[in-house]
Formats: sequence, structure tokens, C-alpha cells
Amino acid sequence: MNMDELAIIRTNLANERTFLAYMRTALAFLAAGAGMIHFFQSPIIHSAGWFLFGAGITILVFGNVRFIIIKRRISQAYE
Repeated sequence: MNMDELAIIRTNLANERTFLAYMRTALAFLAAGAGMIHFFQSPIIHSAGWFLFGAGITILVFGNVRFIIIKRRISQAYE
């Protein structure tokens, strides 16, 4: 393996770690939002739960899109 191949591998691994961080954050937001919606009856907490749930879905979608875009850029840059 030469240095370029190792650089590609490191870059891909960094992209995957970032993707997993987005997924972990999205899951935390979704779980917090669902818990607030399910267990609390206060309208303010209920609204905050829906906000967190929506933010979790947004983070999930953004993380997936970002991962795919960066993965394509990496493969194009090293062709």
C-alpha cells in the first residue's frame, strides 16, 4: 500500500465516523422527543417533544445526504 491508498482509507473512515455521529445524535433527539410526547401531558413539554422529534428526523436526513455527497467527492477526487 502506498501513501495515497492509506490517505483514501483514512478519509473514508473519517467520513463514516462523522456519519455515525450524526446517526447517534439523531437517535438521541428522536428518543428524547418520543419520551417527552409519550410521558408528559403539559402542552409546552409536548410541543418541545415534537420539536425534538422533528429535529431528530432532520438530523437523520441531513447526515445521510452529507455522507453520500462526501463519499462521492472522495471517490471522484482519487480517481
